Amino acid sequence: MVDAAHTMQGFRHFMMGECHSTMERRPDGSILVRNNHPLGPYPVRLTEKLEHWARVAPDRVWLAARENGEWRKITYREGLASVRRIAAALIARGVSAERPLMILSGNDLDHALLGVGALYAGCPYAPVSPAYSLISTDHSKLKYIVELLTPGMFFVADGAAYARAIEHAIPAGAELIVSRNPPSGRPSTSFGSLLETEVTTVVDAAHAAIGPETIAKFLFTSGSTGMPKAVINTQLMLCSNMAMCSSHFAFMQHEPPVTLDWSPWNHTAGGNHDFNLFLYNGGTFYLDDGKPTPGGIEATVRNLRDISPTWYFNVPKGYAALVPYLRADELLRRTFFKNLNMLWYAGAGMAQHVWNELDELSISTTGERVIILTGLGSTETAPFAIAANQSMHGAGNIGVPGRGVELKLVPTDGKLEARVRGPNITPGYWRQPDLTAKAFDEEGFYKLGDALRFVDEHDVNRGFLFDGRIAEDFKLNTGTWVLVGPLRASFIDHFAPFVQDVVIAGIDQDYISALVFPDVDACRAHVGDPAASMATLAAHPKIRAEFSARLKSFAKASTGSSMLVRRAMILEDGPSIDRSEMTDKGSINQRAVLANRDDLVRLLYTAGENSRILEAR
Repeated sequence: MVDAAHTMQGFRHFMMGECHSTMERRPDGSILVRNNHPLGPYPVRLTEKLEHWARVAPDRVWLAARENGEWRKITYREGLASVRRIAAALIARGVSAERPLMILSGNDLDHALLGVGALYAGCPYAPVSPAYSLISTDHSKLKYIVELLTPGMFFVADGAAYARAIEHAIPAGAELIVSRNPPSGRPSTSFGSLLETEVTTVVDAAHAAIGPETIAKFLFTSGSTGMPKAVINTQLMLCSNMAMCSSHFAFMQHEPPVTLDWSPWNHTAGGNHDFNLFLYNGGTFYLDDGKPTPGGIEATVRNLRDISPTWYFNVPKGYAALVPYLRADELLRRTFFKNLNMLWYAGAGMAQHVWNELDELSISTTGERVIILTGLGSTETAPFAIAANQSMHGAGNIGVPGRGVELKLVPTDGKLEARVRGPNITPGYWRQPDLTAKAFDEEGFYKLGDALRFVDEHDVNRGFLFDGRIAEDFKLNTGTWVLVGPLRASFIDHFAPFVQDVVIAGIDQDYISALVFPDVDACRAHVGDPAASMATLAAHPKIRAEFSARLKSFAKASTGSSMLVRRAMILEDGPSIDRSEMTDKGSINQRAVLANRDDLVRLLYTAGENSRILEAR
């Protein structure tokens, strides 16, 4: 173990596992990186950990969520009893890989118990994005997922809220489980009735029959390059991944961890990494009913007045939304930082000004810096694969492979393409053998699709930096490569807080241009109009003046044509989930935006002045 207080002066005392790696350069030009430390033992089934904590800490709170303004808490003893009853109900209904359970609604206690009940029974389940039911207007992705999986059972928390999705996408013969407000005209079963199922020896036999290759769940990719793919998640993946995480976050093994978390369980970060990490280590998981959005962050702040996490996760946008509240409220700061060992982020690069302010707030509140770290993984890696520790602290450093993971770097068009192999890697995509074959190379390494670069080529243990998505990069007609990932990150950072996202254009063109999705709330505050539409903001003189000035200063600081954005356009409407421009987790599909808005791209490369176009010169 490494004591961070001895390795990084000024940082809060906490314990992390060592993760030194070795590097091998191969004759074919590829590079292998391996963690020097072996992966320790792990259980065959994840729910063995629930049984363990129900024995050794039966009265410890496992899960908690606000209901009617108060925290409803479930202990490990209570949780195991409910999970076993649910498992009995699922077994009796014949839920299987061919007829799995599908969960349409978001995070809540019923969802948690139902999902873990399925794991206990060995009955695969699939949590899918609520956006496919609630935001989509045509339910095309939901229909596609239902056809692919052929579920035998569905769950929604609120039958009324999901009535349209139920009507348009759920087969009439499938059993529907509802926590409240059963939809009219459609037979349904109450969630509460599952908890009344008698537990027999059949449940124990089913649990004992679960093996490493048993399918635990299907998690869907975000659909950023087409229709979502059903990633098979086995017990081996989940259990080995938790052993990797727990050895990395070693402090969790010495004190039961506590967190408040909103991350959606239909994604691997929230549903596998965060949720399972606290079950595995006997921690307490408070469900955050807030989100890093206007109108949602206030709920998170209210919850953080009650909860002092020991480990806290958010996306960079979430930290940016939280910072003003921490700055303004000393009591909130003291509660938040009191027991905190680490801030963990993922999903995107964190803007330097947000990072700096978190550092400053931590120091001013406690006299110590709380370390900020990240890593890199995917739905196919369960997701923990590459992670930084305290010796790799710094914006953008994703670290080195976790224990049990091999990283292969393959030279590709001037970059190093990352591929990984280990027990945490998916066996493939459900009912899509062609996509499975394309996802792996001849040595069995999964192709992440990401490029990495060394922090220091002479010292692999300085970690790696994310170097963009291989598929996003392109060449100008001069032959100059444009590395979209780094350019996009620099653009967003330079324009903070006024840009939500940016799409980079210019393939086979003379120069780079950009389609900009403005941050509506920051722009509204700037012009003093809290109700202004995106179209109004895009044309507003104050917004255009601000963006024009920043585009010019960004161009002035550019180091060459590969980083010089000569033209930009502020978009008048947001990305569409139905047109695959935006994934359900809010990330932008660059290719879809460029294809769907080809008329705007052509305008950016049309000679002459145009009132919508901002010029860098």
